[in-house]
Amino acid sequence: MDRYEQIAGELRERIERGELRPGDRVPSTREITRRWNVAMATATKVLAELRGRGLVRAVPGVGTVVAGSPGPSPSPSPAPTAERPPGRQLPRRPAPEGVLTAERIVAAAVVVADGEGLEALSMRRVAAELDVATMSLYRHVPDKDGLVHLMMDRVFAGVSFSAADAALGWRARLELAAHLLWRTFRAHPWLASALSVTRPQPVANALPFGEWVLSALIAEGLDVPSVFTAYLTLFNYVRGTALNLEMEAAAEAATGQDAEAWMDQQEGMFMELVAAYPTFVRLTREGYDFDLDQLFEFGLQRLLDGLAVLIGQVAPDGRTADGRTADGQDSRSPRS
Repeated sequence: MDRYEQIAGELRERIERGELRPGDRVPSTREITRRWNVAMATATKVLAELRGRGLVRAVPGVGTVVAGSPGPSPSPSPAPTAERPPGRQLPRRPAPEGVLTAERIVAAAVVVADGEGLEALSMRRVAAELDVATMSLYRHVPDKDGLVHLMMDRVFAGVSFSAADAALGWRARLELAAHLLWRTFRAHPWLASALSVTRPQPVANALPFGEWVLSALIAEGLDVPSVFTAYLTLFNYVRGTALNLEMEAAAEAATGQDAEAWMDQQEGMFMELVAAYPTFVRLTREGYDFDLDQLFEFGLQRLLDGLAVLIGQVAPDGRTADGRTADGQDSRSPRS
Protein backbone atom coordinates (compact mmCIF):
# COMPACT_ATOMS: atom_id res chain seq x y z
CA MET A 1 0.00 0.00 0.00
CA ASP A 2 1.36 3.42 -0.96
CA ARG A 3 2.01 6.01 1.73
CA TYR A 4 -0.74 8.33 0.50
CA GLU A 5 -3.26 5.47 0.75
CA GLN A 6 -2.20 4.78 4.35
CA ILE A 7 -2.70 8.42 5.34
CA ALA A 8 -6.00 8.63 3.46
CA GLY A 9 -7.07 5.46 5.30
CA GLU A 10 -6.32 7.04 8.69
CA LEU A 11 -8.37 10.10 7.83
CA ARG A 12 -11.17 7.93 6.42
CA GLU A 13 -11.35 6.03 9.72
CA ARG A 14 -11.56 9.31 11.65
CA ILE A 15 -14.46 10.37 9.45
CA GLU A 16 -16.23 7.04 9.84
CA ARG A 17 -15.80 7.14 13.63
CA GLY A 18 -17.31 10.61 13.73
CA GLU A 19 -14.15 12.34 14.96
CA LEU A 20 -14.38 14.48 11.85
CA ARG A 21 -17.99 15.43 11.22
CA PRO A 22 -19.67 16.87 8.09
CA GLY A 23 -18.48 20.40 7.57
CA ASP A 24 -15.30 19.98 9.65
CA ARG A 25 -12.06 20.99 7.95
CA VAL A 26 -9.67 18.15 7.21
CA PRO A 27 -5.88 18.66 7.38
CA SER A 28 -4.51 20.78 4.55
CA THR A 29 -1.68 19.51 2.38
CA ARG A 30 0.78 21.62 4.39
CA GLU A 31 -0.46 20.10 7.64
CA ILE A 32 -0.28 16.59 6.14
CA THR A 33 3.34 17.15 5.06
CA ARG A 34 4.24 18.26 8.58
CA ARG A 35 2.25 15.67 10.55
CA TRP A 36 3.13 12.62 8.44
CA ASN A 37 6.52 13.84 7.16
CA VAL A 38 5.70 13.34 3.49
CA ALA A 39 6.23 15.36 0.32
CA MET A 40 3.68 17.87 -0.93
CA ALA A 41 2.85 15.64 -3.91
CA THR A 42 1.94 12.81 -1.51
CA ALA A 43 -0.24 15.15 0.57
CA THR A 44 -2.06 16.26 -2.58
CA LYS A 45 -2.76 12.60 -3.46
CA VAL A 46 -4.21 12.07 0.03
CA LEU A 47 -6.88 14.73 -0.47
CA ALA A 48 -7.51 13.58 -4.04
CA GLU A 49 -8.09 10.02 -2.74
CA LEU A 50 -10.60 11.26 -0.16
CA ARG A 51 -12.39 13.36 -2.78
CA GLY A 52 -12.52 10.41 -5.13
CA ARG A 53 -14.32 8.43 -2.44
CA GLY A 54 -16.78 11.26 -1.89
CA LEU A 55 -15.65 11.75 1.72
CA VAL A 56 -14.55 15.37 1.43
CA ARG A 57 -15.38 18.38 -0.70
CA ALA A 58 -13.75 21.71 -1.45
CA VAL A 59 -15.39 24.89 -0.18
CA PRO A 60 -13.89 28.06 -1.68
CA GLY A 61 -13.01 30.50 1.08
CA VAL A 62 -12.93 27.69 3.67
CA GLY A 63 -10.83 24.78 2.43
CA THR A 64 -11.41 21.03 2.22
CA VAL A 65 -14.14 19.79 4.56
CA VAL A 66 -15.88 16.52 5.35
CA ALA A 67 -18.72 15.97 2.89
CA GLY A 68 -22.31 16.00 4.09
CA SER A 69 -24.59 18.56 5.69
CA PRO A 70 -23.04 20.29 8.71
CA GLY A 71 -25.07 21.33 11.70
CA PRO A 72 -26.41 24.88 12.03
CA SER A 73 -23.71 27.52 12.19
CA PRO A 74 -24.06 30.93 13.82
CA SER A 75 -22.11 32.59 11.03
CA PRO A 76 -21.58 31.88 7.33
CA SER A 77 -17.92 32.92 7.63
CA PRO A 78 -15.28 30.40 8.78
CA ALA A 79 -13.59 31.08 12.08
CA PRO A 80 -9.93 32.13 11.82
CA THR A 81 -7.45 29.30 12.25
CA ALA A 82 -3.70 29.04 12.68
CA GLU A 83 -3.39 28.40 8.94
CA ARG A 84 -5.68 31.24 7.97
CA PRO A 85 -4.88 34.27 10.17
CA PRO A 86 -7.74 36.69 10.83
CA GLY A 87 -7.94 39.44 8.25
CA ARG A 88 -10.29 41.48 6.11
CA GLN A 89 -12.97 39.31 4.51
CA LEU A 90 -12.85 39.66 0.73
CA PRO A 91 -16.08 40.27 -1.20
CA ARG A 92 -17.34 37.19 -3.02
CA ARG A 93 -20.28 36.55 -5.30
CA PRO A 94 -20.24 32.78 -5.70
CA ALA A 95 -21.60 31.20 -8.85
CA PRO A 96 -24.29 28.51 -8.68
CA GLU A 97 -23.04 25.19 -7.33
CA GLY A 98 -21.21 23.20 -9.98
CA VAL A 99 -20.60 26.11 -12.37
CA LEU A 100 -16.88 26.66 -12.93
CA THR A 101 -15.96 30.33 -13.24
CA ALA A 102 -12.79 32.41 -12.99
CA GLU A 103 -14.10 33.73 -9.66
CA ARG A 104 -14.41 30.23 -8.19
CA ILE A 105 -10.98 29.27 -9.49
CA VAL A 106 -9.31 32.36 -8.02
CA ALA A 107 -11.12 31.90 -4.68
CA ALA A 108 -9.97 28.28 -4.47
CA ALA A 109 -6.42 29.28 -5.42
CA VAL A 110 -6.33 31.86 -2.62
CA VAL A 111 -7.46 29.19 -0.15
CA VAL A 112 -4.68 26.85 -1.29
CA ALA A 113 -2.00 29.56 -1.15
CA ASP A 114 -3.20 30.86 2.23
CA GLY A 115 -3.07 27.42 3.81
CA GLU A 116 -0.18 25.78 1.99
CA GLY A 117 1.99 28.52 0.49
CA LEU A 118 2.63 29.68 -3.06
CA GLU A 119 5.03 26.78 -3.65
CA ALA A 120 2.13 24.34 -3.31
CA LEU A 121 -0.03 26.24 -5.76
CA SER A 122 -0.45 24.67 -9.18
CA MET A 123 -3.23 24.36 -11.70
CA ARG A 124 -3.49 20.69 -10.80
CA ARG A 125 -3.74 21.47 -7.08
CA VAL A 126 -6.49 24.05 -7.64
CA ALA A 127 -8.37 21.63 -9.90
CA ALA A 128 -8.20 19.01 -7.13
CA GLU A 129 -9.55 21.58 -4.66
CA LEU A 130 -12.52 22.19 -6.96
CA ASP A 131 -12.85 18.51 -7.94
CA VAL A 132 -12.64 19.29 -11.68
CA ALA A 133 -10.33 18.33 -14.53
CA THR A 134 -7.13 20.37 -14.64
CA MET A 135 -7.60 21.35 -18.29
CA SER A 136 -11.00 22.87 -17.54
CA LEU A 137 -9.27 25.67 -15.61
CA TYR A 138 -7.55 26.92 -18.76
CA ARG A 139 -10.89 27.99 -20.22
CA HIS A 140 -11.06 30.66 -17.49
CA VAL A 141 -7.46 31.53 -16.53
CA PRO A 142 -4.43 31.53 -18.87
CA ASP A 143 -1.82 29.79 -16.70
CA LYS A 144 -0.38 29.80 -13.18
CA ASP A 145 1.22 33.23 -13.57
CA GLY A 146 -2.07 34.65 -14.78
CA LEU A 147 -3.84 32.98 -11.88
CA VAL A 148 -1.46 34.49 -9.34
CA HIS A 149 -2.06 37.92 -10.90
CA LEU A 150 -5.81 37.47 -10.49
CA MET A 151 -5.27 36.32 -6.90
CA MET A 152 -3.31 39.49 -6.08
CA ASP A 153 -6.00 41.64 -7.67
CA ARG A 154 -8.69 39.84 -5.64
CA VAL A 155 -6.83 40.31 -2.38
CA PHE A 156 -6.21 44.04 -2.95
CA ALA A 157 -9.91 44.50 -3.66
CA GLY A 158 -10.35 44.11 0.09
CA VAL A 159 -7.95 46.96 0.96
CA SER A 160 -9.90 50.21 1.15
CA PHE A 161 -10.09 53.52 2.98
CA SER A 162 -13.14 55.41 4.17
CA ALA A 163 -14.04 58.99 3.28
CA ALA A 164 -13.51 59.96 6.91
CA ASP A 165 -9.92 58.68 6.75
CA ALA A 166 -9.13 61.28 4.08
CA ALA A 167 -9.25 64.04 6.72
CA LEU A 168 -6.31 62.54 8.61
CA GLY A 169 -2.86 64.12 8.56
CA TRP A 170 -0.13 62.66 6.37
CA ARG A 171 1.43 60.56 9.13
CA ALA A 172 -1.86 59.06 10.29
CA ARG A 173 -2.77 58.28 6.66
CA LEU A 174 0.54 56.51 6.02
CA GLU A 175 0.31 54.66 9.33
CA LEU A 176 -3.19 53.47 8.46
CA ALA A 177 -2.03 52.38 5.00
CA ALA A 178 0.95 50.47 6.42
CA HIS A 179 -1.22 48.67 8.99
CA LEU A 180 -3.80 47.70 6.34
CA LEU A 181 -1.04 46.34 4.12
CA TRP A 182 0.57 44.46 7.02
CA ARG A 183 -2.75 42.84 7.97
CA THR A 184 -3.28 41.87 4.35
CA PHE A 185 0.14 40.21 4.21
CA ARG A 186 -0.61 38.45 7.50
CA ALA A 187 -3.88 37.08 6.13
CA HIS A 188 -2.20 36.04 2.87
CA PRO A 189 1.48 35.20 3.62
CA TRP A 190 2.18 34.28 -0.02
CA LEU A 191 1.38 37.80 -1.24
CA ALA A 192 4.68 39.43 -0.21
CA SER A 193 6.77 37.06 -2.31
CA ALA A 194 4.35 37.28 -5.24
CA LEU A 195 4.64 41.07 -5.47
CA SER A 196 7.67 42.64 -7.12
CA VAL A 197 9.11 46.10 -6.53
CA THR A 198 11.67 46.03 -9.35
CA ARG A 199 9.15 44.64 -11.87
CA PRO A 200 5.78 45.85 -10.58
CA GLN A 201 2.76 43.94 -11.82
CA PRO A 202 -0.28 45.82 -13.20
CA VAL A 203 -2.62 45.02 -10.30
CA ALA A 204 -5.58 47.33 -10.85
CA ASN A 205 -7.04 46.96 -7.36
CA ALA A 206 -3.71 47.99 -5.81
CA LEU A 207 -3.84 51.45 -7.43
CA PRO A 208 -6.20 53.01 -4.82
CA PHE A 209 -3.70 52.04 -2.11
CA GLY A 210 -0.82 53.67 -3.99
CA GLU A 211 -2.87 56.78 -4.75
CA TRP A 212 -3.75 57.11 -1.05
CA VAL A 213 -0.11 57.18 0.02
CA LEU A 214 1.13 59.31 -2.87
CA SER A 215 -1.56 61.97 -2.46
CA ALA A 216 -0.87 62.23 1.27
CA LEU A 217 2.79 62.95 0.57
CA ILE A 218 2.36 65.23 -2.44
CA ALA A 219 0.10 67.47 -0.34
CA GLU A 220 3.05 68.16 1.98
CA GLY A 221 5.01 69.92 -0.76
CA LEU A 222 7.55 67.22 -1.58
CA ASP A 223 8.76 66.96 -5.16
CA VAL A 224 7.42 64.06 -7.20
CA PRO A 225 10.63 61.94 -7.17
CA SER A 226 10.84 62.23 -3.36
CA VAL A 227 7.16 61.35 -3.03
CA PHE A 228 7.50 58.21 -5.14
CA THR A 229 10.73 57.19 -3.43
CA ALA A 230 9.06 57.60 -0.02
CA TYR A 231 6.11 55.50 -1.22
CA LEU A 232 8.38 52.72 -2.47
CA THR A 233 10.37 52.83 0.77
CA LEU A 234 7.22 52.43 2.87
CA PHE A 235 5.77 49.71 0.65
CA ASN A 236 9.01 47.74 0.49
CA TYR A 237 9.52 48.01 4.25
CA VAL A 238 6.13 46.40 4.91
CA ARG A 239 6.62 43.83 2.14
CA GLY A 240 10.17 43.03 3.23
CA THR A 241 9.10 42.39 6.81
CA ALA A 242 6.17 40.28 5.59
CA LEU A 243 8.47 37.99 3.58
CA ASN A 244 9.26 36.33 6.90
CA LEU A 245 5.64 35.16 7.27
CA GLU A 246 5.63 32.54 4.52
CA MET A 247 9.23 31.55 5.21
CA GLU A 248 8.37 30.83 8.84
CA ALA A 249 5.21 28.94 7.90
CA ALA A 250 7.21 26.76 5.51
CA ALA A 251 9.94 26.16 8.11
CA GLU A 252 7.38 25.19 10.73
CA ALA A 253 5.70 22.79 8.32
CA ALA A 254 9.06 21.21 7.48
CA THR A 255 10.37 20.90 11.06
CA GLY A 256 7.18 20.56 13.09
CA GLN A 257 8.53 23.29 15.42
CA ASP A 258 7.53 26.91 15.81
CA ALA A 259 10.26 29.57 15.94
CA GLU A 260 10.41 29.60 19.74
CA ALA A 261 10.86 25.83 20.01
CA TRP A 262 13.50 25.90 17.29
CA MET A 263 15.45 28.68 19.06
CA ASP A 264 15.32 26.76 22.35
CA GLN A 265 16.83 23.76 20.59
CA GLN A 266 19.62 25.89 19.10
CA GLU A 267 20.49 27.74 22.34
CA GLY A 268 23.57 25.69 23.17
CA MET A 269 25.07 26.14 19.72
CA PHE A 270 24.40 29.90 19.78
CA MET A 271 26.00 30.29 23.21
CA GLU A 272 29.13 28.55 21.93
CA LEU A 273 29.14 30.63 18.75
CA VAL A 274 28.91 34.04 20.52
CA ALA A 275 31.22 33.23 23.43
CA ALA A 276 33.82 35.79 22.25
CA TYR A 277 31.27 38.60 21.78
CA PRO A 278 30.18 40.03 25.16
CA THR A 279 27.15 41.97 23.90
CA PHE A 280 25.78 38.90 22.14
CA VAL A 281 26.47 36.83 25.26
CA ARG A 282 24.49 39.27 27.38
CA LEU A 283 21.64 39.32 24.88
CA THR A 284 21.55 35.54 24.70
CA ARG A 285 21.56 35.15 28.48
CA GLU A 286 18.97 37.82 29.17
CA GLY A 287 16.80 36.63 26.30
CA TYR A 288 14.81 38.53 23.72
CA ASP A 289 11.08 38.21 23.19
CA PHE A 290 10.97 38.20 19.40
CA ASP A 291 7.62 39.35 18.03
CA LEU A 292 7.27 40.09 14.33
CA ASP A 293 4.33 42.45 14.89
CA GLN A 294 6.36 44.49 17.40
CA LEU A 295 9.33 44.50 15.05
CA PHE A 296 7.10 45.79 12.26
CA GLU A 297 5.63 48.54 14.45
CA PHE A 298 9.03 49.69 15.73
CA GLY A 299 10.44 49.95 12.22
CA LEU A 300 7.32 51.66 10.88
CA GLN A 301 7.46 54.42 13.48
CA ARG A 302 11.17 55.02 12.86
CA LEU A 303 10.52 55.20 9.10
CA LEU A 304 7.72 57.74 9.65
CA ASP A 305 10.01 59.72 11.97
CA GLY A 306 12.47 60.00 9.09
CA LEU A 307 9.76 61.15 6.67
CA ALA A 308 8.68 63.73 9.25
CA VAL A 309 12.18 65.22 9.15
CA LEU A 310 12.11 65.27 5.35
CA ILE A 311 8.67 66.91 5.24
CA GLY A 312 9.68 69.39 7.96
CA GLN A 313 12.49 70.62 5.71
CA VAL A 314 10.04 71.75 3.04
CA ALA A 315 9.07 75.42 3.38
CA PRO A 316 5.65 76.78 2.34
CA ASP A 317 7.18 78.12 -0.92
CA GLY A 318 8.30 74.60 -1.86
CA ARG A 319 11.98 75.10 -1.03
CA THR A 320 13.81 72.72 1.23
CA ALA A 321 16.14 73.70 4.06
CA ASP A 322 19.15 73.56 1.71
CA GLY A 323 17.56 76.09 -0.61
CA ARG A 324 16.45 73.73 -3.36
CA THR A 325 13.07 74.08 -5.05
CA ALA A 326 10.61 71.27 -5.59
CA ASP A 327 12.19 70.47 -8.97
CA GLY A 328 15.63 70.03 -7.35
CA GLN A 329 17.14 73.32 -8.57
CA ASP A 330 19.31 75.42 -6.23
CA SER A 331 17.42 78.69 -5.75
CA ARG A 332 20.60 80.40 -4.50
CA SER A 333 22.43 79.90 -7.79
CA PRO A 334 21.63 81.63 -11.07
CA ARG A 335 20.00 79.40 -13.65
CA SER A 336 21.82 78.87 -16.90
